[in-house]
Amino acid sequence: MSRVPGWLGKLGAGLTDISERLDERRAEVEREHAPDPSDTPPTPPQPAAPDPGAEAAVPAPRRPAPSAGPRPDPAEAVPWGVRVAAEAGWRMLVLAGTLWILMRVISAIQLVVFAFVIALLVTALLQPTVARLTRRGVPRGPATALTAISGFVVIGLMGWFVTWQVMENIDTLSTQIQSGIDDLRDWLLKSPFHVTDKQINQIAKNLREAIGANADQITSAGLEGVQVIIETLTSILLVFFSTLFLLYDGRRIWEWFLKLVPAAARPGVAGAGPRAWRTLTAYVRGTVLVALIDAIFIGIGIYFLNVPMAVPLAVFIFLFSFIPLVGAVASGALAVIVALVTQGVFTAVMTLLVVLAVQQIEGHVLQPFILGRAVRVHPLAVVLTVAAGGMVAGIGGAVVAVPLVAVTNTVVGYLRVYSEEVAASRSRPSAVEDDQGSEQQHG
Repeated sequence: MSRVPGWLGKLGAGLTDISERLDERRAEVEREHAPDPSDTPPTPPQPAAPDPGAEAAVPAPRRPAPSAGPRPDPAEAVPWGVRVAAEAGWRMLVLAGTLWILMRVISAIQLVVFAFVIALLVTALLQPTVARLTRRGVPRGPATALTAISGFVVIGLMGWFVTWQVMENIDTLSTQIQSGIDDLRDWLLKSPFHVTDKQINQIAKNLREAIGANADQITSAGLEGVQVIIETLTSILLVFFSTLFLLYDGRRIWEWFLKLVPAAARPGVAGAGPRAWRTLTAYVRGTVLVALIDAIFIGIGIYFLNVPMAVPLAVFIFLFSFIPLVGAVASGALAVIVALVTQGVFTAVMTLLVVLAVQQIEGHVLQPFILGRAVRVHPLAVVLTVAAGGMVAGIGGAVVAVPLVAVTNTVVGYLRVYSEEVAASRSRPSAVEDDQGSEQQHG
């Protein structure tokens, strides 16, 4: 057997092995130089050639939808105005909720809150007297006690005088009122309004029936009067002791209150407090002086018009003058009604002219001159504040509403100026540093 076929077999096996190695090397080179599949967009599948016979049955292929980009942040998708309204809205809701809770707490302890506010007003009126006595060498304790006792004695004497005058003149006043009603009836019968005697009797009958129908309510109101008297006495005691301690130790009470304020807000509150107290003092002293002038001049006018109980009416005018706008109208209307039922229409008209003249002088001369700019509040704000205070807390709320608004106006104005000054002082050092840096660069 020849050896050639074996040699040829080995040569063929070697060539086959070399060919396989070359194929493996070529595959490695192609893998190294091949592009990354993630870097190239995938090629969309090529649609198959349409079959003319199947055009009616198979729909044309759709184009692929463009790929959507990343979704924006939801906060950025909301318009700017809506975002501002939402931010302001939830803050207003928080403030409204806080105010509602505060009002509920105040209504639960209304007697204590009202007594403390009245004590603040009385303290603002009497504190200059205590300061004057201490400057003259009187110790603070005796000066406080003397001033507080004197002030409450004067207030008590005013109440006693009004009650005494009413009780002394009640019989004469009843006779004059009955005579005035008869005169008013005769005037209505002869007036051009064509009022008949039957209509007047019907009105009187309706009034008697209304009083009879509400007899139970009147009786219950009389029973509740005992509770009112007890609450009044309690309020007087609270006002007296609160005033006494505020006069004697007001500065230390204020310093203790400042410790409850957060440290960041303490300088602003410490500066706003004395300004608020000066505003309250100016308001109380100015209101007392204006009310006294109103009572004196209106009292003199109705005294010369022979209106009964001119002095008690003047005291009522003085007390009602502490309710801005509304109190003057109510006290003037009371004086006009008393003049009408006791002295007739002419005296009532003259009383009305006297009241209007004094109130015009008060509104255009006395209040701007005495109160000044320290407690200037717009008349619309006064009316709305008095109405809101009356709805929330009755007569007491109407009395304390305007000084509260005046003090709040002062505090808000000061805090706004203080915040602007703090912001300016914080920006000033950075500007100085920039100037120094530029000077160093130029140097």
